[in-house]
Amino acid sequence: MSQYAMMQTLVLYDTLSNLPGNNLSANPAKSRFVLSYKGLPFVTVWVEYSDISIAMRAIGAKPNKRSDGSDFCTVPVLNDPNTGALISDSLEIASYLEKTYPEKAIFPNNSESLIREFNSTHIRLILPAFKSIFVRSVEVLSPASAKFFIKVRSIDIPLPWDATYDEDWALLEKGFNTAYKWYQKTDGKWYMGDTFSYADIIVACYLLWFKRVLKEDEWVRISSWNGGKWAQVLADVEKECGIA
Repeated sequence: MSQYAMMQTLVLYDTLSNLPGNNLSANPAKSRFVLSYKGLPFVTVWVEYSDISIAMRAIGAKPNKRSDGSDFCTVPVLNDPNTGALISDSLEIASYLEKTYPEKAIFPNNSESLIREFNSTHIRLILPAFKSIFVRSVEVLSPASAKFFIKVRSIDIPLPWDATYDEDWALLEKGFNTAYKWYQKTDGKWYMGDTFSYADIIVACYLLWFKRVLKEDEWVRISSWNGGKWAQVLADVEKECGIA
């Protein structure tokens, strides 16, 4: 019997898309991967992107702050009926799950502060190239959610967005080249060498987002970088977390 067999099921709130399996965004994927890796029972509640603020305020989720200081609600949000906890933000969810369910560590060897820095550095590397990814994301959302996505995301990355923006692709490849150097500094296949961690989940979930929304030839382009490293990282992390 699973050590969690008597637990109440956790609830993960995620965004809805038109893709098979619904999941789209990298951040809720991170939480899903952690829950799966730790073997925790959970269900997903799918929320239209345009309805996130209404739905999350209705359950009492804590809002985040935009760059302009305004409040906004986002997903993932995790509801744990076993403790009464309601957590917003993928990194805070990972931290909560690690402290509450420490079996199968995702921040091994007291690495949470290091991985928090990794998270910030990694997103700074790839964020400048998100215009193309945003265009593809809009294409798989409902009309209402697509309109809302553009309104919200253009605050951080101003319009116009262009899926054929060569500079974006150059920036993205540059970012992955840097990340490749990080991985090359260890002997194992993971960011921390032979030790799997949340850092690998972070990288894989952005790759999963790209793979799901990009055209096939665009994903093949990313897959070809650094000797096929990134398709392999995604496959390895999915296997490690029991997703594949």
